[in-house]
Amino acid sequence: IYSCCYLSRRLNQLSNHDPLWKRHCKKYWLISDEERSQRNQSWKAIFISTYSDLGRYIRYYATLKKAWDDLEKYLGQWCPRMIGSLKESVREEDLDAVEAQIGCKLPDDYRCSFRIHNGQKLVVPGLMGSMSLSNHYRSEDLLDIDTAAGGFQQRLGLKQCLPLTFCIHTGLSQYMALESVEGRNKYEIFYQCPDQMTRNPSAIDMFITGTSYLEWFTSYVNKVVTGGYPIIRDQIFRYVHDKECVATTGDITVSVSTSFLPELSSVHPPHYFFTYRIRIEMSKDALPEKACQLDSRYWKITNAKGDVEEVQGPGVVGEFPIFSPGRVYEYTSCTTFSTTSGYMEGYYTFHCLYYKDKFFNVTIPRFHMVCPTFKVSTARMETNHNEHAVDEDEDSTDTDEYEDRRRVLDIPAPSGRCPRHT
Repeated sequence: IYSCCYLSRRLNQLSNHDPLWKRHCKKYWLISDEERSQRNQSWKAIFISTYSDLGRYIRYYATLKKAWDDLEKYLGQWCPRMIGSLKESVREEDLDAVEAQIGCKLPDDYRCSFRIHNGQKLVVPGLMGSMSLSNHYRSEDLLDIDTAAGGFQQRLGLKQCLPLTFCIHTGLSQYMALESVEGRNKYEIFYQCPDQMTRNPSAIDMFITGTSYLEWFTSYVNKVVTGGYPIIRDQIFRYVHDKECVATTGDITVSVSTSFLPELSSVHPPHYFFTYRIRIEMSKDALPEKACQLDSRYWKITNAKGDVEEVQGPGVVGEFPIFSPGRVYEYTSCTTFSTTSGYMEGYYTFHCLYYKDKFFNVTIPRFHMVCPTFKVSTARMETNHNEHAVDEDEDSTDTDEYEDRRRVLDIPAPSGRCPRHT
């Protein structure tokens, strides 16, 4: 009995030792010394009060709070106008009300994120990245919980799917599956892709973008804050740059970054749409007499089957840029493949301004484009496609037209064409 009493007394002493609670407050709730001073409470009191409110999220809170903090700090430096679009956190009862409204449980990591920030207002630019071509623009907002609940799907093909993002220009959304139905894994995140070769509206293929909200959101934030995505015109552009995809010829360096566009792609028929951004730079140390002008381009395009297409043309995107020491020129173009991957390489031909009869080629490094993982609609197996047959072996660059997609808010997609292989 004496030993038990002694043990309890020691446990009581330990439980009131404030430095022990300080470690837990910093680890699980990211409470700083400054914040503790402002609250004028003991570390133990802070931990208990925070746990009573956020205890169910103890596995996720620190990771998501750090991601949000890092993102806000980065946006404040590079995209300050986006900060004003972020919404304050929601209460626990607000999330409970949404679950009652849609009849599905929300994953704890998703709920936890909304206890920190309730997404953003429907504005441009969107927090989840932008993409722009000559006549096509996408910018995805991170939806607040009420707007997301309003877009909750119960129709065939997207049953029990909750939108996470939305683009007001294209109607594109990324969805999270709240249950394992119609071939999806629970909490899987994806872009929907209607099967264009069937009349069955429930035939929805999926381009997978995440396996859980925590993984999806934190990996995106990490890419942003580490400079993996470029900032262009005060917004985040989702171009991926391979550091090895750089080639230097003399004083000129060419680098390439790429992106997949799900809203212009389809699995059935196979039509995978990619855009690439090219940066051409002349060294600051180049001699003034090395000034030159770009005359033409040559592309060698190879798909996953090994089929090769060669393209030649004047200038780039209708321009013939002039380069002098330190000059940087960037442009965007696009391509399509009938296979899930492919690569491009080539060269630009320049002429010297001081010696107009002198021409030289500048290497464009080989860059690969790979479609993200996708899942084929389970409804396809139940549909007879014979009467809707389409030649799936057509050339990968026959057209860059695209069909309108089913939209969450029925906003029409932009029409027209965009330049390819420029």
